[in-house]
Amino acid sequence: MEEAINPFSDEYFMRQALEEAHKAFDEGEIPVGAIVVSNNRIIARAHNLTERLNDVTAHAEMQAITAAANYLGGKYLKDCSLYVTLEPCSMCAGALAWSQISRVVYGASDSKRGFTAFSPSPLHPRTELVTGILEMESANLVKLFFAKKR
Repeated sequence: MEEAINPFSDEYFMRQALEEAHKAFDEGEIPVGAIVVSNNRIIARAHNLTERLNDVTAHAEMQAITAAANYLGGKYLKDCSLYVTLEPCSMCAGALAWSQISRVVYGASDSKRGFTAFSPSPLHPRTELVTGILEMESANLVKLFFAKKR
C-alpha cells in the first residue's frame, strides 16, 4: 500500500511543479515546471515557454511570478512559496528577489546555470531556501530531455 502524501507538504507541491515540467517536456521545451503557493493554495502554475514564445526570458519561474502577481493584484509575493523543479538561474533569482517571495524550494541543482554559484545570493535576504525536494525525479527528466535531443 502506497503512503499518502500530505497535501500541504513540500513533496506534494513539488509533485505539482513536476507535472508542469512534464508538460514542458511534451511540448519540446526544457522540462522545468514551477508553481506558486499562498496559504497552502496553488495560485500559479507554469512551465518553460522559451521555444513557443521565442523568448529567452520565458522561464517557468518568470511565468509563475507574473501569473501569481496577476492573481494577487500586486507585484510582491510576500508570504508565498515558489516550487521549481530546477535551481533558478541568476535572471530568475533576481526576479524572485524583486518579488520579495518568502520561500523558494527547488528540486535539482543546476551546476552550469544555477544562481547558487553567485555570492552573495541574488535572492532577497529574508527568502528561505529549501533544496533537493524530489531531486532525482527532477534531474532525471532534464537528463532524459537532453539525451533525446542528442
